[in-house]
Amino acid sequence: MHQKKGKKIIFYFFLLILVGSINNFKFGSSEFFKIKTISVSGLDKKNNDNISLNLVNLYLQNIFVINPNDIIKKIESNKLIEKYKITKIYPSTIDIKLKKTNFLAKLKNKEKIFIVGTNGKLLNSNLFNLELPFIFGNPEVKQILELKKIIDQSKFSYSEIKNLYYFQSKRWDLELENEVIIKLPKENINEALDVIAQLMENKNLEKAKVYDARVRNQIILND
Repeated sequence: MHQKKGKKIIFYFFLLILVGSINNFKFGSSEFFKIKTISVSGLDKKNNDNISLNLVNLYLQNIFVINPNDIIKKIESNKLIEKYKITKIYPSTIDIKLKKTNFLAKLKNKEKIFIVGTNGKLLNSNLFNLELPFIFGNPEVKQILELKKIIDQSKFSYSEIKNLYYFQSKRWDLELENEVIIKLPKENINEALDVIAQLMENKNLEKAKVYDARVRNQIILND
């Protein structure tokens, strides 16, 4: 009987210690899990710092209860960003890794010149001194991105392109750095580009300055 009582006393003693520890942990956790560091990387120092400043209101908030959308909205408001990864590093750090968008071309929109990013956003061209292809016409950004994807999958390199011309018929012309003009069809653009790339390798066709692929299954060459 004495042994059983002794075991109960020991059990209750450890139970009290456990409960007390939990209460102490909960009491201290309000301070322990407050955000004290926000690390931002991936862009230049100026833009990294700007994003950090935009998130300053998160400091001293509990890392468990912050709304991720509060961070996402701040990040996506920066048009330089294409991708991002947000990681909570317990107990008190938010780590944000960013990937900068690539610049595709310049585009005139509402009497202003913008730079088209691979993230689908238009950036103020006055902020950058870049040599990029110029887009003539009024395509939607998604149409530009679709064409870029097709070119990347073809035998051509996007770096060969000097200018792009978009027509209301939803068709494109490409002007290459060597002043060759490629008139693309509305459909099966990738096939037309691959055929033209093969023709351009033919030394007997070096004088050709216009490759017209607007008629299906035909490539018309002009000097």
